[in-house]
Amino acid sequence: MNKGILVGRFQPFHIGHQEAVKYALERVDQLVIVVGSSQKSHEPRNPFTAKERITMIRNALEEAGIGNQRFIVTSVPDATSHSIWISDLEILVPNFEVVFSNDPLTIRLFRNKGVRTDEVILYKRDEYSATEVRRRLITREKWENLVPSSVAKLIKEVDGVERLRSIQKSNQD
Repeated sequence: MNKGILVGRFQPFHIGHQEAVKYALERVDQLVIVVGSSQKSHEPRNPFTAKERITMIRNALEEAGIGNQRFIVTSVPDATSHSIWISDLEILVPNFEVVFSNDPLTIRLFRNKGVRTDEVILYKRDEYSATEVRRRLITREKWENLVPSSVAKLIKEVDGVERLRSIQKSNQD
């Protein structure tokens, strides 16, 4: 069985992320989706907890008709150095043959270790980005069309709009 990993913060999981998962699943039998910076939450760039992000991903992929036998979602905290983070990842994540990423540092680190990498084609990057979703949440602009409906539902359930606005306001004080 051919296995790959896709690493991201998913703050929040949006349609572009969902397309990246589909891209990877066209190339591997099983995908491990790694929620990075899992120890971070309630920050401007990281408003959602690891548990919330994992739930977003699982719900969105179920909504998209992707069977849970095709993917695993796990989380990995940041480390004090890049080499430690790679080692932690290799310990915490099931074996994999390919890393899917569009992050130049992640690609370089894994290539240096001799691991095959595949640069994910970003789907409508100018439209779908977590930065843009967070910006719209803060400014109360329309944001629901940027995320799968199950993610929008979860963000509303956890009062994510007010959380992000509160975090933003406290950082300005």
